[in-house]
Amino acid sequence: MSLATDLPDLLTAIRACRLCEDRLPHAPRPVVQAAPGARLLIIGQAPGSKVHASGHAFDDDSGDRLRDWTGIDSATFYDPALVAHMPTGFCYPGKGKGGDLPPQPACAPLWHGRLLAALPGLRLTLLVGQYAQKRYLPRGFAPNLTEAVHRWRDAPEGLFPLPHPAWRSRMWMARNPWFEAELLPDLRERVRHALRG
Repeated sequence: MSLATDLPDLLTAIRACRLCEDRLPHAPRPVVQAAPGARLLIIGQAPGSKVHASGHAFDDDSGDRLRDWTGIDSATFYDPALVAHMPTGFCYPGKGKGGDLPPQPACAPLWHGRLLAALPGLRLTLLVGQYAQKRYLPRGFAPNLTEAVHRWRDAPEGLFPLPHPAWRSRMWMARNPWFEAELLPDLRERVRHALRG
C-alpha cells in the first residue's frame, strides 16, 4: 500500500478513536487534518470548546491570531494538501481552573508517529505551545516556553517553536517585543518558502 492509500485509513482510525472516552467531558471528537502532499504541519495543544463544536482546528480567536502570525489565509490554512494539523491531544480535554485542561497524554504516543510517517513532504513544523515543544524539541533545549520561542533560530531543522496564540499571548507579546519585530517576519518567510510549489 502507498502512503496515499494508508493516510485516509489512518485519518479514519484517528477520527474514530475512543481511547480516552471515559476521561473526557464530552463525546470524543478527534480533530485532525492531513493529506499526503502537506508541506506545513501545525502541532498545537488540543482543541478548545469552539473547535470541538466545529471540528476544524484553530476555528476560534486563537486561530485568527495564528493565521495572522503565519501570514496565511483561511483557505490555505484549511487546505489539507498544503497544511496538516496534528494536535498533541486530538480531543477537547475540558475546562480547568486556569483555562483548558492539558491534552490527554495517550494521543501523541498512539498516533503521532504513524501520522508523521504518512506525511513525507513536510518542510516546516510549527510547535505551538508548551506541550508540542516538550514533545518535539530536544531535552534541555530551553527551561521554559519563552526561552524556547526566543531560541527559534537554534531549533532543529524544520521545527519552529511558537507560543500558544490564546488571548493571553497579547500580553506576552507586549513583554517580548522581539517576537513581533524579529520572529514573525522570519516565520512568515519560512511559511511562504514551505508552501511554495
